[in-house]
Amino acid sequence: MAKKMSVCVIGLGSMGMGAAVSCIKAGLDTYGADLNPTAQTQLKRAGAIQVADSAISFASSLDAVLLLVVNAQQVKQILFGDHALAPHLKPHTVVMISSTISADDAKEIDHQLKQYQLIMLDAPVSGGAVKAANGEITIMASGPQIAFEKLQPVHSAIASNIYNIGSEIGLGSTVKIIHQLLAGVHIAVGAEAMALAARANIPLDMMYDVVTNAAGNSWMFENRMKHVVDGDYTPKSAVDIFVKDLGLVNDTAKSLKFPIPLARTAFNMFIEASNAGFGKEDDSAVIKIFSGIELPTKKGEMS
Repeated sequence: MAKKMSVCVIGLGSMGMGAAVSCIKAGLDTYGADLNPTAQTQLKRAGAIQVADSAISFASSLDAVLLLVVNAQQVKQILFGDHALAPHLKPHTVVMISSTISADDAKEIDHQLKQYQLIMLDAPVSGGAVKAANGEITIMASGPQIAFEKLQPVHSAIASNIYNIGSEIGLGSTVKIIHQLLAGVHIAVGAEAMALAARANIPLDMMYDVVTNAAGNSWMFENRMKHVVDGDYTPKSAVDIFVKDLGLVNDTAKSLKFPIPLARTAFNMFIEASNAGFGKEDDSAVIKIFSGIELPTKKGEMS
């Protein structure tokens, strides 16, 4: 009987938890690592083989590692920091980096992984918590063909769309950064439209219903502006995430000497929201930068 593939998901947030549970449902030997004890308990109850705050204790059992943490700094700390995971992984283990990072950081991480005979796939993801929970995320990846082949069982478990951007590390990250330009601008302009509706005294639930059934809709508008209508800014993806991601968009465009006027405006809106104290709230809270309007409040809360 063939040995089942062993995979560890590091970073059990909304996307990481969904990916890990999808691996369990697909019959893979699934491990998890996260600093949050609640997330560890949740994944263990879902059927994980083992969970911990670090993957070092079960590193030798793994065939693949999937990192779904916030940024490049966290990726580097986990793999190469004070309690480095990379030296404990078996040679030729595939490390799938699915955080949104710059192409330069992706190349630097790949260079360091090669020193441990580890294989990297530069593989950012998109789709949100619901698609992650259903094993339907989109993967935009670049790297050696062997990485795609080794990770095929994982990809089948967690994704409905897998794009092979090419063999060069950094291409996957660049595609994700361009995607984040669209995502960030869509949230910002959606917030602007809803703020204008509020100023015009149009009920926001009515405005939302009109847009989501008309040509001006987008996935981001439909998903994020529902949070505004509900007055619920519990973070699925925080304002500060888009400060980071649109910062990467800005840096990428600058390196290419390419103008991005809409993305720069959206970037400034998210910075303003963060500076006003909304950085840890859902990214739809960018709407709070507009003054002179009344926004819905969460049911049970006073306005």
